[in-house]
Amino acid sequence: MKDVSIRLDHQPGALASLGQALGHAGVSVEGGGAWVVGGSGHAHFLVHDADAPRAEAALAKAGIRVAAVSDVVVQRLRQDVPGQLGALCERMAAAGVNIEVLYSDHQHQLILVVDDVTRGREVSAAWTRDNRGDVSRGSPAR
Repeated sequence: MKDVSIRLDHQPGALASLGQALGHAGVSVEGGGAWVVGGSGHAHFLVHDADAPRAEAALAKAGIRVAAVSDVVVQRLRQDVPGQLGALCERMAAAGVNIEVLYSDHQHQLILVVDDVTRGREVSAAWTRDNRGDVSRGSPAR
C-alpha cells in the first residue's frame, strides 16, 4: 500500500475534482482523509501499490499537486483494549521512528507514514508478536 499526499486548493469542489480524477483512472481509495491547515488543503489517501503511478498521473492531469507518495506501515490495534495507540506510538518513539501521518483504512487498520519505514515495520512486527493472545493489558510487554 502507498500513501499519496496531496495539496488542494481550499475551495468548494477541490475534493470532488480529486475523487473524480481518481475514479476516472480506476484508482480505488482504501483509506485516508483531508483537512485544511493554515488555509491550504491537505489530503492523504491510501492506494494499492500498483495504483500509485496511475493516481499520480491522473491527479497531475487534473492539475492537482501530489506532494509525495510514501510506503506505509499497517498495524491493527485491539479496539477493545484501551491504551493501544499510545503504547504503539511510544514503541515507535523509543525506536527513533517519527510518525509523520496517521489515519485508518476501510479495514479498521492503523496506517502510518513514518520517517524510517524499514524500522517502523520492524517495530510493528514486534508489536504484533508481543500482543498475540494477550488482551489483559493495554500496553505490550516490554
